[in-house]
Formats: sequence, C-alpha cells, structure tokens
Amino acid sequence: MEVTWIAIIASIFMGIGAVLIFVFAVKRNYFKDLENAKYHVFWSDVEELVESPGKGAKGKEDKDDDDSEETHE
Repeated sequence: MEVTWIAIIASIFMGIGAVLIFVFAVKRNYFKDLENAKYHVFWSDVEELVESPGKGAKGKEDKDDDDSEETHE
C-alpha cells in the first residue's frame, strides 16, 4: 500500500512539474513562431550553396571517381 501512495504522489509532482515547464515556455514565447522553425535547418544549407556555387558538386564527383577506382583494383 505504501508503494501505491508513493507512486501517486510522484505522478502528481511530475504532472505539476510538466505544467510549470509549459507555463514557463508560454511566458517566454517559445511557442511564438513554430511555423518558421522547421525551415531554419534548410536556410543554412541554402546560404552555403549561394556563397560557393559549384564547389561541392565537382569535389564530390572527383571523390566518387577515386573511390570507384580503388574498388575495381
């Protein structure tokens, strides 16, 4: 019976903690701009491509050719 009360009290504290964290996040505007957050990963890749066009594609082809020669030997 003691274990049941400990589990109930622990679950109540965890629930209160989750609610407090949620209220803290809402007050700090963590949920303000969710739509643009998913594009931040891609914007950094686009900026790299704009700054150095063609650098990655040619280097990658040369590397693939070197790898394929090693596997044929």
